[in-house]
Amino acid sequence: MVWKVYLHLVMMLSLGLFSFLCGCFFFYLSFSGSSFVLEWELASLNSTGVNFVMIFDWISLLFMCFVLLISSSVMYYSGSYMKGDMNFDRFMYLVLMFVFSMGMMVLSPNLISILLGWDGLGLVSYALVIFYQNEKSANAGMLTILSNRVGDVAILLAIGLMVSLGSWNFIYSVYELNDSDWVLLKFLVMLAAMTKSAQMPFSAWLPAAMAAPTPVSALVHSSTLVTAGVYLMVRFSPALEGSDIQSILLIVSCLTMFMAGLGANFEYDLKKIIALSTLSQLGVMLSILSLGYPDLSFMHLLSHALFKALLFMCAGVVIHSVSGYQDIRCMGCLVKFMPLSVSFMTVANLALCGFPFLSGFYSKDMIIEVAFMSKINFIALLLYVLATGLTVMYTFRLVYYSLSGGFNLGGLSNLEDGDSIMSNSMVMLTVSGVFMGAVLSWVLFPEPYMICMSSFMKNLVLMVSVLGASLGYSLNLMNVTWSLKSLSSYSAVSMGGSMWFMPFLSTRDLSNLNLGVGSYMEKVADKGWYEFMGPQGVYYYLSKLFYFLNVLQANSIKVFMKMFLIMVVVIGFGMNI
Repeated sequence: MVWKVYLHLVMMLSLGLFSFLCGCFFFYLSFSGSSFVLEWELASLNSTGVNFVMIFDWISLLFMCFVLLISSSVMYYSGSYMKGDMNFDRFMYLVLMFVFSMGMMVLSPNLISILLGWDGLGLVSYALVIFYQNEKSANAGMLTILSNRVGDVAILLAIGLMVSLGSWNFIYSVYELNDSDWVLLKFLVMLAAMTKSAQMPFSAWLPAAMAAPTPVSALVHSSTLVTAGVYLMVRFSPALEGSDIQSILLIVSCLTMFMAGLGANFEYDLKKIIALSTLSQLGVMLSILSLGYPDLSFMHLLSHALFKALLFMCAGVVIHSVSGYQDIRCMGCLVKFMPLSVSFMTVANLALCGFPFLSGFYSKDMIIEVAFMSKINFIALLLYVLATGLTVMYTFRLVYYSLSGGFNLGGLSNLEDGDSIMSNSMVMLTVSGVFMGAVLSWVLFPEPYMICMSSFMKNLVLMVSVLGASLGYSLNLMNVTWSLKSLSSYSAVSMGGSMWFMPFLSTRDLSNLNLGVGSYMEKVADKGWYEFMGPQGVYYYLSKLFYFLNVLQANSIKVFMKMFLIMVVVIGFGMNI
């Protein structure tokens, strides 16, 4: 059909129009200082109403504006990237369902309808991760959906605990949850956010989800699936103030931030490096939220979405050009062959590092300065500094291996920039990545923060960034003559490169434990005592009983005489007693 040829264009225009409307509505609500709550009563039974509620305030509308903007770019980009796929229509509809589930979650102040969007994200993400239908995709999809089920169960338990509030609309009662009686509810919400945003110890599924097509990765890792946990914590942030949950979240997020930055410096898969950078930035968002600054976390969530989607799109163009390779060691010197795509990728990389006056700078620099001014311990401060240096380090390592460096490509590579569809979709995000950080800082923070710190602390981030960039680029210049040097400290390299063995702990070891216990129970119980004392034993004794009864009813003179003698003996013995 003709309309299917332009399916990506129709979806891009529709989502772009909705994004523009959400943006206009956001500015109207911001200047008027109001918000709207729409409530439909779906059913009423014995004075109990079943209502569907949607909230339109500046947080939900601004987030939906960015989600729809990035989704429209990804839809347009997919029209070229997935053009030759035989299941192109199914892919586009799945992505549209993904965006719809995210909208259900963002626009809902009700924990039950949030669960619908939350479960929708998990289900559609599973369908997208296994899209290529091979063994690797199946394993990654199973790890993704089972990890997220932990968060789903936490949301269900939180729904049960909120019954005593009389309503599941947490927007109305979130300020009443500061009491210590609600510690379990806040812990369950934090657990749900940790699983969806892949914080430790649930981090293994995020790099594994890279088995999905690259446009899905651009959408998932920028503004939809992984950011759902951060958005939920932003909504619940008033209930966390002054509680011990903030301390737990700070420790977990700082460790995740450091672990992801360290792992990205050992990784050679292009998409997994970008995925680990997403994991690191999610740690940044949740760590500053745990310090009591949800507005800063939300701003970094929005600015990060733009340049991370752009980074994945550029990675998709590069992977297409180098015959499907994702190993950065099989790339190199792309700047001479793909100048436009490399320029976009460089802008996204610099925004990720917090380069001055790009979108990442306005949020990331303020986050680090506010964190340095907050009451945090030395370990958290050290993890912030190390994570900042590691971010710049793996970014420049990626630049050396793929964009500059030596030419390591095969002879079948088709080195050229993406077509007009891919380039145009990336232009919009590049412009947004350059200017949107400043616009967000003006809109969200009309009254600037008062930053007061020593000159050493002020320049510490700059010094660490320069040091990380120097190490990240110069250490890889020795990759020819010192390529086997890491074998001398293999254990440390293996631990740092495998996310502290988390993929093994989440998959192989956990499966071996469960399967081992299951095998033992099958041998001892199902095929052992359960079988002997259960159906087989009952069958054996009943068959013996029925055989005995059958003998008694066979009209045998011998049986009758024996029974007569036994009865005489029993009666005589009873009379003597």
